This record gives sequence, structure tokens and C-alpha cells, in this order.
Amino acid sequence: MIRPFNIQTKNINSAAFILVLTSLISAILGLIRDRLLAGKFGLGDELDVYYAAFRLPDFISMTLIIGAIGAAIIPIFSEQLVKSREDAFKYLSNLLNVFLVFLILLGLILFIFAPNIISLIAPGFSAEKKDLTVLLTRIMFLSPIFLGISSIISGILRVFQRFLITSLAPLVYNLGIIIGILFFFPLFGLQGLAWGVVLGGIFHLLIQLPILKGLGFRPKKVFHLFEPGFIKTFNLTFPRSIGLAANQINLIVVTAIASSLAVGSIGVLSLAEGLSRPLFTLIGVSFSIAAFPSLCLAFSKKDKEKFEQIFSSTFSKILIFTLPLSLLLFLLRDFLIKIIFKVGKFGLVDAKLTAAAFGLFLIGIFAQSLLLLLAKAFYARQNTKTPALVSVLGMIFNIFFAFFLVKLLSFPNPFQNLIVNFFDLTGIKNIEVIGLPLAVSLSAILQFLVLLILFWRKRNLVFNKLSKK
Repeated sequence: MIRPFNIQTKNINSAAFILVLTSLISAILGLIRDRLLAGKFGLGDELDVYYAAFRLPDFISMTLIIGAIGAAIIPIFSEQLVKSREDAFKYLSNLLNVFLVFLILLGLILFIFAPNIISLIAPGFSAEKKDLTVLLTRIMFLSPIFLGISSIISGILRVFQRFLITSLAPLVYNLGIIIGILFFFPLFGLQGLAWGVVLGGIFHLLIQLPILKGLGFRPKKVFHLFEPGFIKTFNLTFPRSIGLAANQINLIVVTAIASSLAVGSIGVLSLAEGLSRPLFTLIGVSFSIAAFPSLCLAFSKKDKEKFEQIFSSTFSKILIFTLPLSLLLFLLRDFLIKIIFKVGKFGLVDAKLTAAAFGLFLIGIFAQSLLLLLAKAFYARQNTKTPALVSVLGMIFNIFFAFFLVKLLSFPNPFQNLIVNFFDLTGIKNIEVIGLPLAVSLSAILQFLVLLILFWRKRNLVFNKLSKK
């Protein structure tokens, strides 16, 4: 039964093709999910509560789990596997056990302090909206536990070139959320949406377990905090977590600002960002993930020429695809928003604001995509500190731009007139939220330029040091 999903991918192009194809399907499911949410709630309190509640669990997943662990696991597990398959799987058992305990404890701590944290994430919410957001957040805390274990497994399966099954996991995650909207919401109200997120996390894990078992893995009762492989994983993960935390704090900052603006502002941001994300996922994520194992291998072999060939080729492909597609989507933004979201309670004003935010998010997609590839190149060289520091710098850029642009759009001035006329927002009050996606894009572009300069300055130095060992 599992054989069709146990396909081994032989090269970067075929891996990227699988990732693009499955990401496209997942993106379609994501659009269906967002269309259902937009049609059912419109840009109102319910949608603001749902997306605000999602922020903290998503912060945990992205910061401590999905990106951070993946950056450390592939190179370390690969080293262990070369020496001994048995030792590699023992390392994996220890990693899974330690992180399972850690995630449960973290979930309990955040469950207790959720009211305080939500007050920071959504300071503009009324007491009633905050209470509901806290309830949904506490339910969603179950999701990072399943996603955490599942993401570790995804990293291992990619070492074995099992890209198909790992790329199907996000697809079934979205499927779980859709089930929550269609079936759980009528039964449990907004709580049903949160339980749909938890179901998605369970699906994400369950679909990968049979493949891991088929590779010969059997869990062991080991729990060693000071095991060398785990310590090395932690040392590589911690800086990456800081970098990802900076990126997630960007989203939390814009959510916090949006909560103090007009009702529906968080919905505008979330729907627009969700619609722009598939382009980033299809191109930036797919090609970067596909290239990462090969970059690690080239670096471990001290093959500078091969490393730079893989990086340059992937860089060019991402740029060639993202720039024209971003431009096309930007030109079609109003049409796409009306076709996808203008249904049910989602009105014309909602559509115009979301289309403008969508267009402004698209400006930075090329930079976000290339940022991910640059970060992967640093990780392949076992350097997680430099991308982390640049991410912190990007966070500072974003916070400055967010407050500045929101303020600039709050009163009549030439910049506000330019935005209103360009995006056809005449007659719409409270357009300050449009400044937030522009802030995200500008900070991404600056962050990309800084990291690119550092990457090329250090490329010779790294390989020179490596060749002397």
C-alpha cells in the first residue's frame, strides 16, 4: 500500500518537480480553505480571532520545529548514516524522545500563559475577543506537538530522497483544516476551526510514519540530553531558531498593529499573505529544499565548484520563475481576489483592500524566495549564525517600516494619495493596514541584499578553511 509513496528521488530537478506539483495541490487546498473562511465570516471579528489565535502555535511550529530542526537534522543525520545506519536511527530515536517531552512541556507552559501572550499579540482586541482567541490558541497548542515530531521525520525522509511523501504531508494538513471548517465548525462553532488545525497536524504525522518504518526505523527507549549528536543538533538549531523567531516576530508585530486598526484588518493581512504564499512555496521552498541535500554533499566533499554550480543554477531558476509570475499576479490581483474570495459575506470593499495587500506582498516574494536559498546555502556550510543575525536585522527593518507606513497612511499626504489612486481605494476609510504588507516586502528585500553580500564575501574563506583541515 505504501509502495507508490515510497519513491526515491534521484536528482534536484525531479525532487523539485515533485515538490512543485504537490505544493500546487496543497496551495489549491489552501485557497479553498481561505475561500471557505472568507465566505463564511467576511472581514469581521470571527476571522480576526481565528488568525490571531493561529499566530502563537504557528510561531512555535516555524521557529522551534519545521525550519530549525530541518536545518540541523539533514547534515547531522547524513554524517551518522555514513558511519552506521544503526547509530543514525539511535540518534533519531533520542531526538524524537527529547523533543516530544520538550514540546509537551512547552505546550503546557504556553497554555497557562496564553492570556498574557494574546494580550501582546492582539492588544487592540476587546475582552470578549481576547477570551475567545485564548480558547482557540489553547486548543491549537496540540498541533505543534504533532507537527514537531512529523517535521523531524520529514527531515530524515529527505535524507533518503523520499520527497514525495514529505511533500504530501502539508497537503493533508490543509485537508484537516478544511474538515474543521466544513464539519467541526457547524458542531462546535469557532472551536471547531481550532480542532481542524489539530486534525491537520495529526494527518501530517500519520501519513509519514509507514514510510519511516519501511526504511527500518524502530523507536528505542533512549533519552540522552548530552549525547554528542543531540548537542550538535542543538548548537545548529539554536541560532536558526533565533533567525526564524525574527521572521515570525515580524508577523506577530504586524498582527498586533492590525488588531488596533479597523475590524477585519487581521483578516485582510492573513488572506492576502495566504494568497501570495503559494508562489513562495512553489518556487522558493521547492527549489531550496530540493537543492539542500546536494549542497550539503558538495560541501562535505570540499567541492567548491560543484557547490557554487548548484547554488547559482538554483538561484537563477528561482529568479526566472518568481519575477514574471509575481508581475503577472500583481496585474491580475483584483480579478483573482474577486474570483477566489468575493463570496458570501466578503464584499467589494473587503476585496479591494485584500487585493491591494496582496499586490504589496507580491513585491517581496522574489526576495523571500532567494533568502530561503541563501539560508540553505549557509546551513549546508554548517553556519546558522549569519542568517540568524541577518534575520534579526530584517526584523528591525520590518518593525520600523510597519509603524512608519501605517502612520503615513493615516492622514492625507502625497504617499497616501499615490496608494489610494494606484490601488483604486477612493472612498474607502481606514486604509492604514495596507502599510503592513509593504513593510514586510521592503524588509525582505533589504534582508536579502545584506545576506547575499555576506554570502559572496565569505564563500572563498569557508572553502579555504575547509581544504586546510
